Amino acid sequence: MLHTKGGFVYIITNKNHTVLYTGVTSDLERRIEEHRSGKYKGSFTQKYNCNELVYDEGFPYITSAIAEEKGIKAGSRKKKIELTTINIIKCEIKSTSHSKIAPIVTKPKGRSG
Repeated sequence: MLHTKGGFVYIITNKNHTVLYTGVTSDLERRIEEHRSGKYKGSFTQKYNCNELVYDEGFPYITSAIAEEKGIKAGSRKKKIELTTINIIKCEIKSTSHSKIAPIVTKPKGRSG
């Protein structure tokens, strides 16, 4: 029997929400910890201090996650911001999190309230 492994596509940003990084992984908790710890010196995310998870979506197959990542990367910055804004609203509505990853949810610049 062939074992399939799922995957996640995610977007992280810096504290000022000026940089967005889109990635894909089979282990979201491990990958976010790698970003936050600066494991890969000189990487884009380490250089721009991207360590705040603002969007993630799980897929049953890693190939599906990779396809979604490519679609997000091909899109405009505006589309990426829309995805993160929708995710922020979902997080605000949801009273408890089932994830061990503590997303740092802040409102994008320019929003009041």
